[in-house]
Amino acid sequence: MTDASGPTDELRETVSVEVQALQSAVDAFDEAAAAVLGVNRTDLRCLELLMQQDSAGPGRLGQALGLTTGSVTTMLDRLERIGYLTRSADPSDRRKVAVRITDEARQKAWELYGPFATEGGEVLKAYSAEELALLAGFLRGSRSLYERHLARVRALPARDRRR
Repeated sequence: MTDASGPTDELRETVSVEVQALQSAVDAFDEAAAAVLGVNRTDLRCLELLMQQDSAGPGRLGQALGLTTGSVTTMLDRLERIGYLTRSADPSDRRKVAVRITDEARQKAWELYGPFATEGGEVLKAYSAEELALLAGFLRGSRSLYERHLARVRALPARDRRR
């Protein structure tokens, strides 16, 4: 049995530092990818969401991105104008709109993220099934923690940026 101090505390600190460094690296990579694609970070997140599913409605995208209806419309107009998404009537309910990523945007995103995904898959091969289960549990718990606190922070009033 490991005691809660000493080497364990040092390992916890190391993990915390590495998680922060990982977050910074992901943030920097996404910033660079957004610049290459000619979009902002919210647009990039929208494209990421659309790559994970066949289509999504504007309301669902707005909720996932924390955007108002007007902001979603502006974002979709912008992404459609540059050829990264299409909007059409939802085949299951013609009153709704289905938003889809274009093949062009999918290809451009794959050029940026594909090599990373391929190499990442190779990195994961070095881990046993038990280690992967441990990592998956850690990542799931970390994501859940962020999602809970995201809701808390989104509920706070935004500071006026004009000051």
